[in-house]
Amino acid sequence: MSTEAKVLGGIGLATILIVVVGAIFMGGSSTPDKPTPPADQKLLVKGDSQKITAKNTKVTVVEFGDFQCPACGASHPIVKQILDEYKDSVTFVFRHFPLPMHKNAVKAANAVEAAGAQKKFFEMHDLIYENQNEWSESKNPDEFFEKYAGELKLDMDKYKDDVKSKKFEGKIKADQADGNALGVNSTPTFFINGVKQAGGLPYDKFKATIEEASK
Repeated sequence: MSTEAKVLGGIGLATILIVVVGAIFMGGSSTPDKPTPPADQKLLVKGDSQKITAKNTKVTVVEFGDFQCPACGASHPIVKQILDEYKDSVTFVFRHFPLPMHKNAVKAANAVEAAGAQKKFFEMHDLIYENQNEWSESKNPDEFFEKYAGELKLDMDKYKDDVKSKKFEGKIKADQADGNALGVNSTPTFFINGVKQAGGLPYDKFKATIEEASK
């Protein structure tokens, strides 16, 4: 056998081995991806969690959000649209997760909770998100929050006392602790029937995920 023939034969054998090994790795020896297990429900929703409850809940959406986060602000109208379309079947729960780089986020969370103490949590939640550009970088965001509280016709003495005393700081920290335990490290982070969805979802993807979870 010529030297050239030996070389070609060796190349051919090596090629066959590569194909066989590749088939093993790509074929029957591989295992399919396992579905993501749902998160611990005890960490997702607490007895004092603020929620919009559907009449016939098929899907529960839990958001860990930061009121100063631009991505959360951008997600807000999408969440509103989803809740409007699925108001009879989707329950929405909001949990606080103010990020350290957002200096006004904790103050915003306190303001929303103070409104919640007067049964206006989601009304204040909406105003603060919808006016995010107005107060986000303010040195005195409380003056804006008080304006929104006035628009909601809250008892202003009670509102101011609750904010000044930082009455809800413990709850906000508890939400953060639950988020950390669930692996939340950015906002917004959604859990749709317990399955984590990090980052804002475009409307079409959000809707498709809701539809799939409803089955």
